[in-house]
Amino acid sequence: MAGLMALTGPGLTAVNHVIIDRMQSPVALIPELAGHLIAGGGKRLRPMLTLGCAALLDYSGNRHHKLAAAVEFIHTATLLHDDVVDASGMRRGKATANRLWGNPASVLVGDFLFSRAFELMVEDGSLKVLKILSSASAIIAEGEVAQLTAQRDVETSEDRYLEIITAKTAALFSAACQIAAVVAERDAAVEAALEAYGRNLGIAFQLVDDAIDYVSDADTMGKDRGDDFRDGKVTLPVILAYARGDEDERTFWREAMRGKRVSDDDLAEAERLLDRRQAVTDTMARARHYGARAIDSLAGFPKGPARQALSETVEFAIARAY
Repeated sequence: MAGLMALTGPGLTAVNHVIIDRMQSPVALIPELAGHLIAGGGKRLRPMLTLGCAALLDYSGNRHHKLAAAVEFIHTATLLHDDVVDASGMRRGKATANRLWGNPASVLVGDFLFSRAFELMVEDGSLKVLKILSSASAIIAEGEVAQLTAQRDVETSEDRYLEIITAKTAALFSAACQIAAVVAERDAAVEAALEAYGRNLGIAFQLVDDAIDYVSDADTMGKDRGDDFRDGKVTLPVILAYARGDEDERTFWREAMRGKRVSDDDLAEAERLLDRRQAVTDTMARARHYGARAIDSLAGFPKGPARQALSETVEFAIARAY
């Protein structure tokens, strides 16, 4: 991702100024808690995508700075809420805000950041941008609720799971990219291409996250290995292993997802079954498939540093598992 970071460096500095300015409040807990996550080691990938797509279109204005900050606020708000829902204790290698300040404060500061995001959208003045980002916010919430209803349900289909991650993860990636075409005043075909790039990258990104819960370590992930397993999250590796397993394996997965098999030995058994059924391998293959589709979406744009950086970002997202 070094190429995207180099490409967007000056713009990201401007975005960070907006973020720091707009997360301020006379209520001291708000900037303290928000800053814990916003300054907590995140790569700013989604706002960088807005900046990178604007560079791809040779956009020379600065409207995208506030909008990229809005994207980051939406993302941060969803993380604060997610950690409460999941009762998470670690994110990006640090204690989560809900662990430090409690669930009520985390939810309310998340609400504050959502509100700040919408203020920034309104200031931009484009109803089209407002429609894209507000729609994405609603879709993300729908995706999170859909994931909640699918939790512990090992009968969840692969198609259903792809719908869920397209909503909860890929929607903000696609919106972050699409709004660059709007501010650059490009036509519908360009919008569609950037939307497709972001959506496919977002799906690939989440599939890799699903895989690395079982194959990586806490230092790489920034959370504890096996968190998804212990939380009963039916991610794609589990869906594939369950579908391919014999009756004993299916019994194990049903018990594990219901919270009856959560020890270290059970996690080791889960990893053995995933390997036996090539579930993680095939999850990564699907991630590469969507990554290739993301790169293909850029084919109509001129070759150059921006297109190269966006292509390399896809490769980086997939390489995180190794």
